[in-house]
Amino acid sequence: MPRGISNRRVRPSPAPEAADQVSPERFLNRDLSWLEFNRRVLHEALDARTPLLERVRFLSIFSSNLDEFFMKRVSAIRQQVVAGKAGIAADGLTPARKLAAIRSTVLSLLQQQTDCYLREIRPALAAQGVHLLAWRDLTEAERAECVAFFRETVYPILTPLAVDFGHPFPFISNLSESLGIALMQPGEDKTLFARVKIPETVPRWVRLRAGNGEGGTYRFASLYDMIREHLGQLFPGMQITAAAAFRVTRTIDLELDEEDAQDLRELIAQELRLRRFAPVVRLEIEAGADPWIQRFLMHELELTDNDVYPLGGEVDYQDLKPISTLPIAALAHEPWTPVVPRALADEDSDIFSIIRSGDLMVHHPYESFAASVERFIRAAAADPRVLAIKMTLYRTSDESPFIYTLIQAAEARKQVVCLVELKARLDEERNIMLAEALEKAGVHVVYGLVGLKTHTKAALVVRQDPDRIRCYAHIGTGNYHNITASLYSDLGLLTCDPAITEELVALFHSLTGRSVQPAYRKLLVAPVQMRERFLALIEREAEHQKAGRPARIIAKMNSLEDRRIIDALYAAGQAGVKIDLIVRGFCCLRPQVKGLSENIRVISIVGRFLEHARVFYFCNGASRPVDGEFYIGSADWMYRNLLQRVEVVVPVEAAAHRERLWELLQINLNDNRQAWDMAGDGTYVQRRPADNEPARGTHSILMALARRDSALLSGAADPDPSANVLPPV
Repeated sequence: MPRGISNRRVRPSPAPEAADQVSPERFLNRDLSWLEFNRRVLHEALDARTPLLERVRFLSIFSSNLDEFFMKRVSAIRQQVVAGKAGIAADGLTPARKLAAIRSTVLSLLQQQTDCYLREIRPALAAQGVHLLAWRDLTEAERAECVAFFRETVYPILTPLAVDFGHPFPFISNLSESLGIALMQPGEDKTLFARVKIPETVPRWVRLRAGNGEGGTYRFASLYDMIREHLGQLFPGMQITAAAAFRVTRTIDLELDEEDAQDLRELIAQELRLRRFAPVVRLEIEAGADPWIQRFLMHELELTDNDVYPLGGEVDYQDLKPISTLPIAALAHEPWTPVVPRALADEDSDIFSIIRSGDLMVHHPYESFAASVERFIRAAAADPRVLAIKMTLYRTSDESPFIYTLIQAAEARKQVVCLVELKARLDEERNIMLAEALEKAGVHVVYGLVGLKTHTKAALVVRQDPDRIRCYAHIGTGNYHNITASLYSDLGLLTCDPAITEELVALFHSLTGRSVQPAYRKLLVAPVQMRERFLALIEREAEHQKAGRPARIIAKMNSLEDRRIIDALYAAGQAGVKIDLIVRGFCCLRPQVKGLSENIRVISIVGRFLEHARVFYFCNGASRPVDGEFYIGSADWMYRNLLQRVEVVVPVEAAAHRERLWELLQINLNDNRQAWDMAGDGTYVQRRPADNEPARGTHSILMALARRDSALLSGAADPDPSANVLPPV
């Protein structure tokens, strides 16, 4: 294990350790476990308790998740099969068997999605005055409106592309939607193919003027239907025999050699260019499509039957986003406005003085990201006493306030350093553009480490205080992304504790320079010593248990896959340690298996907000649970996070913050509305309130608590009474 990150050209970590033996009884397959997670996402659309427009939104989220899964995971497994790799992983599956299992599961999930949409959600929308209409269901006035809309808006954009001796098969970009057309010359019997790309700038469901607004109704016509009805105008004089909607998915993981690259930014830009022509890994085509069109596409795209997925509802459920955002309050969640943290209620107060008086911990989206993290960086940029700002950006938005703020700081002649992770999957192009904008303004931009992704979420401010130069830091579990901060549940620590900030200074030096850093004592830093520290903490709990002292582990994260961590958890559980794991996504550990993991429980929480915070608790012999050790940070217990990324986990030591984290964990563990219990075979069962038992959903409780604190701060006499519906702590 290296003692530090020695320079910017770090060699990639080796592949995950080979299992001592094939152990499917100990380890679940990560990809099949991920599909079980996406099943829980889909369930939010299936669940009639979810507000109707939110059900539409979850149909979209399910499809978006599946797109990324095929682009990243299925493409990688498919490449293994094509290369003839037949090795058996620790979970007992060969790549070919894994692909077959994935396909079977995905087909089942897609059928559930289609049935839910067509049989439940569309009729329910219509009953509420939201009509998604087929061409045959339009009134004469509405058809006339569609004809005019097509001629004025759609027809000029379309480009029909024929395929024949003089016209090769057109390039079809990743995730683009198309109509495949089978047509003939009059008097001939040879079938020809043509493709019409559906324009990305036109909504797939076009809101009609005729009949809208009467009685609060919304009527929409299908763009696909409009184009189908006018194919004769696109191919005049031709006989059209069939048309089918389809979409292709391409891989996004291309093997480019970072070690030989002279410029990491140019390497990533090259990958983005090559990605346009990457192999196709999935063809989605409408169910019942003309067999000739399907065979033609399969031949041209070099696909087999196993790569084809029928579409029974929408071509892409993400096209329903305009429907899910309709302004119908009764069909959506009550709007949520994050509260301002109590310590930051006075907007005119000096945030640095507040941090000096004691660490701050913030919990988004319940507490305002803008009023805490954004304010911290904004104040640093404007404060003449601030000498330097250093920050990591893994994912951020196009309209990120941090970009403007960092540019403002650089223009004020402060030392500004920003590490922009160019290898953040699906955000590479955005990050390149943001990095270029920062560089032009004089910000020192670092593009990460060769062989490692910089995934940590950390910011450092160096300030000339009246008594001395002091460093202030923010270390969080979520990205510096103002949009996802309202959708993801994340934690952050604002501190000027020198034991933490000095180590963070050393970390930034290692990221930007060629220094070899000493061992970190306070922070857990990957790939330096985080995995070994976590293993030691787990083993310490087992020793406490054996000695008769209080012992317990609670860990909250997105995913759990690292086999050494899993084996250590099994050993601790077998020693008698009670272990609760709150894992939103996939989990390769098998809980509740006799002789292996009776003392380990795994739950997953899925709901209105995406659970993204990582919290780690170790009792460490403490007689009072809140006196144990608490950590938050950016890393999941995955091999890639622990050994192939730069990550930071920080201890939370203030008593009030430890009590708050303990309360959060107990709310999670006692959830009877959004929580799912995992069985040893990898399946999940959702909890439901018993008869006459109040629902205790994590998100509703935390919103109620935030409202209560805000009401108490403002002096309101009647804080939200629902905040009293709390589990025992």
